[in-house]
Amino acid sequence: MKSNLLWRAALVLAVVIGALLSAYPLNETINLGLDLRGGIHLVLEVTVGDAFRSETDRDMGGFIEQANERGITTASANRTGETSFEVSGVGSDRDAVVREIATDYLPGWDWSRQGDRLAFDMTLQNVNEIRELSVIQAEQTIRNRIDAFGVTEPVIQRQGISGSRIVVQLPGVDDPERVKRLIKNTAFLEFRLVDFPLGGRSVGSPTEILSNYGGQLPDGIEIGIEDVRAEDGSVMGQAYYALHNRAIITGRDLKDARPGLGQFNQPVVNFTLTHEGGQLFAETTAANVGRGLAILLDGKVITAPNIRSRIADRGLIEGSFTPEEVQDLSTVLRSGALPAGITYLEERTVGPSLGRDSSDQGLRAGLIGAVLVVLAIFPVYPLTGNNAEMAMNLNIVIIFGALAYFGATLTLPGIAGIVLTVGMAVDANVLVFERIREALRAGRGPARAIELGYEKALSAIIDANITTVITAAILFIMGSGPVKGFAVT
Repeated sequence: MKSNLLWRAALVLAVVIGALLSAYPLNETINLGLDLRGGIHLVLEVTVGDAFRSETDRDMGGFIEQANERGITTASANRTGETSFEVSGVGSDRDAVVREIATDYLPGWDWSRQGDRLAFDMTLQNVNEIRELSVIQAEQTIRNRIDAFGVTEPVIQRQGISGSRIVVQLPGVDDPERVKRLIKNTAFLEFRLVDFPLGGRSVGSPTEILSNYGGQLPDGIEIGIEDVRAEDGSVMGQAYYALHNRAIITGRDLKDARPGLGQFNQPVVNFTLTHEGGQLFAETTAANVGRGLAILLDGKVITAPNIRSRIADRGLIEGSFTPEEVQDLSTVLRSGALPAGITYLEERTVGPSLGRDSSDQGLRAGLIGAVLVVLAIFPVYPLTGNNAEMAMNLNIVIIFGALAYFGATLTLPGIAGIVLTVGMAVDANVLVFERIREALRAGRGPARAIELGYEKALSAIIDANITTVITAAILFIMGSGPVKGFAVT
């Protein structure tokens, strides 16, 4: 019995010493959450419709390309919805070819013939996969941008298991506006050809573009807008371009992007393309020398220079950029374009002073709660209450040691969770003490009463802790922000 007690005492002592070493010094080892440290809190929603449209345009273009390679040069396509498009100019005698293309290159699409047109609809499985992938990619892209910016201990997580919302918490941010711009910038980069009839020129109004096409834009052409800026960066007006709606390359084809200086020492972004993107860009620019090439960011034209010669895998993006804008744009492009737009559902800023006040009040509330528990236990158990107090203190030490060891974040609701845990630790002792009193009243000796007290209370204590672990796990997995902070402790 004695050796068994020594073994248990050694284990408890080792755990407590390990927790103390892990948590010391407390102000350096414990990560404080947004509500205790200050910073910004954002709830974002991924506009998955953008991802659907992008995927539909890509597959629609791929179908036309494969049809042309098989001799169906009259085929033309038009998107009819976020997850549907139709093809005209393909006779029913070529359905076998259509079936072959759909099987080999469009496995995520169902198709049917409707008179002289082919209707393509994205399968439900493909829709679900794109939705899931777009949210996962958006979360990772935002994480890459925040990491590149240098925010310490950010919280970036999906809200719920299958939702399209992302929670972003950035404690201790000293320039919240710049970080918000960095996140908000979708940075969907596209290179598109300017339509040839206008010679690559911009015009002053959409009406001028429409007049070149008899009052109606042809299929595959849309109007692009560029902000015309003065030397000080202010917007003077807008210029309009007739653009091909199919991009030559996009941000997905970028391998790297770095800030640099242009010919006249103006800030620019130097970019490098992937091998496949470089080959496609070289072929397209070589075949379109003299035409305008528009560079679009988030659907707006940044610049549209004429193609003077073949461009391979390197180039630059120039515009009316400040050095800070070039740095942020390079970061955004290097981390990857968001697969879809972002809608801001909630935006909250917590100042450092407010965070410090919350921290002080939270610690004060925790101490008051612990003291009240102690004051409540001693009148009922004057002597054995010392055991309960010791268990409570060790419980708090182990909690902070675990928080420091696993790099978890302490939040204001987390302090409430600690107070609740203290109550549960004392409650476990109360169960033991009451069982001991029952055994003493039954005539058992002190040693046997203590042994029976622990034995009979053990099942209830285990049951309570297992229930708590299950509840905390569900809150941690499903919750976010305050709920997750509470679940941690």
